[in-house]
Amino acid sequence: MSQTLEVFLFALITALATGLGAVPFFFVRSIPRRYLGVSNAIAAGFMTAASIGLIIEGVAYGTFRTWAGATFGVLLIALFRRAIQGHEVTWGELNATDALKVMSVLAIMTVHSFSEGVGVGVSFGGGMELGLYITAAISIHNIPEGLAISLVMVPRGTSALKAAAWSVFSSLPQPLMAVPAFLLVEWFRPALPAGLGFAAGAMLWMVAVELLPEAAQETRKPTIAAVFLVSTAAMLLFQFLL
Repeated sequence: MSQTLEVFLFALITALATGLGAVPFFFVRSIPRRYLGVSNAIAAGFMTAASIGLIIEGVAYGTFRTWAGATFGVLLIALFRRAIQGHEVTWGELNATDALKVMSVLAIMTVHSFSEGVGVGVSFGGGMELGLYITAAISIHNIPEGLAISLVMVPRGTSALKAAAWSVFSSLPQPLMAVPAFLLVEWFRPALPAGLGFAAGAMLWMVAVELLPEAAQETRKPTIAAVFLVSTAAMLLFQFLL
């Protein structure tokens, strides 16, 4: 087996791992809409912690490029939301508001996966041992990201199976980007911090403008604050131990 194919297959594993985040919902079946606020707060906590991790990782490659990417990520997702606001957005049985939120989260997570795919490819450029370590780390890291996606989708009426499928779909850029990043390590390496920052900025925008404000409308603010802080701390601890 060629090394290029190995890189693709290992990166594909990281994408498939994202679908594991939906596994709890195969047992819970569904989450009543009255728990939507808590679900949003947990997802917001996971996304905030992931953003912090992305920024820290990006700064290690280049501080200015990371923050420039983060700024561009905030601006682009804000412009995207403004451009489609007022248009009728449909997604299966979801109403327009829910469909817009689900699509926004999936779009952000999919963009985020591009930088993770580059990270996998670049790591294999440093040797098989480093590549395998980064593959394992991103695979484990992708599970709570899949859970965050499912927490946004399932309470709004999406089935657990569809949530798992869309979670995997959001990570498909990882195997697609890993191969060219591996073959052109020196070309992709300078772009990595900007990509990491972009994903972080887009996720933080979604948390601040969409998930937490809606959570506060559905559930008592002290409860939302507590859930958000605990989920953020848990995800940060998870990333630190990883």
